[in-house]
Amino acid sequence: MKNTISVKQFQFFPFHLVTPSPWPILVSFSLLTLTTGAVSYIHGYYLGGYILSLGFIITTLGMSLWLRDIITEGTLLGDHTKEVVVGLVYGIVLFIVSEVFAFFSIFWAFFHSSLSPAIELGGQWPPLGIEPLNPFAIPLLNTLLLLSSGATITFAHHGLLASKRGAAILGTLLTIILALIFTGLQAFEYAQSSITIADSVYGSAFFCSTGLHGLHVIVGTIFITVGFFRIINYHLTNTHHQGYEAGIYYWHFVDVVWLFLFVAIYVWGGTGL
Repeated sequence: MKNTISVKQFQFFPFHLVTPSPWPILVSFSLLTLTTGAVSYIHGYYLGGYILSLGFIITTLGMSLWLRDIITEGTLLGDHTKEVVVGLVYGIVLFIVSEVFAFFSIFWAFFHSSLSPAIELGGQWPPLGIEPLNPFAIPLLNTLLLLSSGATITFAHHGLLASKRGAAILGTLLTIILALIFTGLQAFEYAQSSITIADSVYGSAFFCSTGLHGLHVIVGTIFITVGFFRIINYHLTNTHHQGYEAGIYYWHFVDVVWLFLFVAIYVWGGTGL
């Protein structure tokens, strides 16, 4: 009987060679389906909503299975060496930088129209006929919630670094609760708003900016929730918690973007100060 020798026994470098996986190609086609469905649905094409739903379900499933394998590689198989972790840090930082430019483009469009309103907008900002939301009602409360969530996730991070599991769990749980309340209030604000995305440049800029940020809040909440359950299951330690730390970086980015949104879109852009 021949002895089976693992390829890893002959690996003289610290980098992780990813094993063949079906998830990248699955996610690629599911994203294509998702995009096609979204365009079809927006333009009112037949079955557009069904294609969009199918793409969303397959993308969610594929990403979940892909991330499950990554967690297994890093936590159970020990494939995430120091050099691999450094690469992961560069990856999340570059991803956040790309997100910064996405919001930068939206702010550019907003200020392009608001700093010098065209005659079609009535020569003023907010445009004629637009009743902006009160920035010192739900938006101010949401600002306090997000700032508080930034404090609680930092508390949880320091608790994990100090090997205080109870503090890490408590801080992460509070962050999730605050994030869910924020999302609920944002949905309530949309439902009560007198404007829509089709109401002039103001409506487009408002819903594109706050909606994109809301999507990031949902993604960040999922990110942190995964970290929460990994802490409970003893996956993370004070020296091995890169995925959780990446979620914290992302959440602080979400906090900072909201501050810019609150000042620019709600306060200055809504009141014309």
